[in-house]
Amino acid sequence: MKFSENRSKMKEQHELCIIFSIERILFMFFQTLNKVLLKLMPIITPTSVIIGIVFSESLQPFIFLVPWIFAFMTFSGSLQSKFADIKSVVHFARPLLTCLIVLHLLMPFIAYGIGKIAFQNDHYTIIGLVLAFLIPTGVSSLIWVSIYKGNVILTISIIVLDSFLSPFIVPAVLQLLFGTTVHMDAFEIMEGLIWMIVLPSILGMVLNETTKGKINETLAPIFAPVSKLCLGAVVGLNGAAIAPYFHELNGKLLFISVVVFVLACSGYLVSWVISSMLKEEAGIKIALIFNGGMRNISAGAVIAITYFPAPVAIPVIIGMLFQQILASLTGNFIARPISKRVKEMSA
Repeated sequence: MKFSENRSKMKEQHELCIIFSIERILFMFFQTLNKVLLKLMPIITPTSVIIGIVFSESLQPFIFLVPWIFAFMTFSGSLQSKFADIKSVVHFARPLLTCLIVLHLLMPFIAYGIGKIAFQNDHYTIIGLVLAFLIPTGVSSLIWVSIYKGNVILTISIIVLDSFLSPFIVPAVLQLLFGTTVHMDAFEIMEGLIWMIVLPSILGMVLNETTKGKINETLAPIFAPVSKLCLGAVVGLNGAAIAPYFHELNGKLLFISVVVFVLACSGYLVSWVISSMLKEEAGIKIALIFNGGMRNISAGAVIAITYFPAPVAIPVIIGMLFQQILASLTGNFIARPISKRVKEMSA
């Protein structure tokens, strides 16, 4: 009898060891995959756009999945956030307000002005330019701020607050600038942003709070690389949606690319200049530079394709080509020197 009991226990232990080994292998696989994808971030989005355009006929039947994939990405990113992060807004009132002004007032109005000069009565292109620089800050800014030792708490506060405010700010500014010239349903845009950003964020934060962070510890190693692959999928599907407008590489398309590139650079430069004028400390300055320059372009593309004619999405999709590359260049030429100066002063 004892022999059979011991044998049963040994069998259970053996099975547990096998399960633990499999879990460990999977954990290492996803961790390695995430590191690889992180290094490939500057080329994932441009490559996805090209794939979407080249294989547009095969991908177009799956475009309806984009809002759902994006909602999952938002949910995944919010698992590391807590409602306490919103309270930290009080400690960073000035830089947070500064960032919101850059994101939703300065850059959209600069884009509108340049768009009116460069494209005159081409309303769809002007709307696309404004939308590309009106949407909330990119969640991936947290990665770059972490790499260059910026203020992570401020960055999380900006991302969380901006996510909650964007359903109201984005339609309001679009209505202010284009309400009389272009038909749009501001309430529908607001509703879409709530479903794609706000509700998944709240769900992720609630689960993180109720499990005391355990759900993030368990799922983060899996969700991190999956979210990056989802980003590629969203970009590719959005590229497929506007593929007909990219089949001909004409002068107008190249000119739009140049304008978008200049505006994208301006977001980083404006944030750097303003944070320098306000004499913010290094960590806050780095956070403002990346959050002011980066955008949740996937959300912008979804809004453009879902609620506007396809040409509106062209400037937004083009912005995807530059996002990660510009973030990398900004890190090397602006953020890294700031970090080095701080280390030299503290040495």
